[in-house]
Amino acid sequence: MKRLLRLLQWVLKAIIFFTLFAFALNNQQETRVHFFFGTFWQAPTILVVLTAFALGVAVGVLGMVPRWWRQRQAALQAQEPVAAPAPTSPAEPETHVGA
Repeated sequence: MKRLLRLLQWVLKAIIFFTLFAFALNNQQETRVHFFFGTFWQAPTILVVLTAFALGVAVGVLGMVPRWWRQRQAALQAQEPVAAPAPTSPAEPETHVGA
């Protein structure tokens, strides 16, 4: 059963790879990306799409760093051994002087 699942995973990966490869081959036209002040970048369409994807991933990862850091700190604090409370002497019974 594990071999079948592993084979299906490789087939799925191959399908995704060849789909993206065909997409890249079909999008080789030059594309211009215009920036400010009349500057532009000219490159094949697939390179522009790939760059936009990579920048999106980078921004997403950088946006998650603070949350990951807080979770890591909380996990490290949870792993620290808790000090046992100091033994206390038994409280002496209170004596009430009644009237």
